[in-house]
Amino acid sequence: MYHIVCPAKYRRTVITTEVDKTLKDVCTGIKARYEIRFLEIGAEKDHVHFLVQSVPTYSPSKIVQTIKSITAKKILELCPEVKKSLWGGEFWTRGYYIGTVGEHGDENVITRYIKNQGRKSEAYEKIHENSQLELFV
Repeated sequence: MYHIVCPAKYRRTVITTEVDKTLKDVCTGIKARYEIRFLEIGAEKDHVHFLVQSVPTYSPSKIVQTIKSITAKKILELCPEVKKSLWGGEFWTRGYYIGTVGEHGDENVITRYIKNQGRKSEAYEKIHENSQLELFV
């Protein structure tokens, strides 16, 4: 399991309610096509936290590349207002954070961290949760 943080390009505040919904829908599609399970997704206005589970044959960089490339393409396609705040046709920054769940705590610690990141917990807007871990066969 990995905790991934992806900032929007130029740290622009482009993650609106519509972008949140699109992101959730796209991640559901990624789950269906790839062996990447989204356990938690939490969005701030300028970055997104993902808690994901995948198979050992996918490197951490492949997981991030898959998530960032597919979500960026679909968000820019389905949410054209985002292009007004960004230029160059990119949604995400090149950089990202990725850490294993066991590196700094268990799944519950990371989930609490994502919920409390950058705002009071009552203002947290969860856009997706899958509370049950899935085993890959």
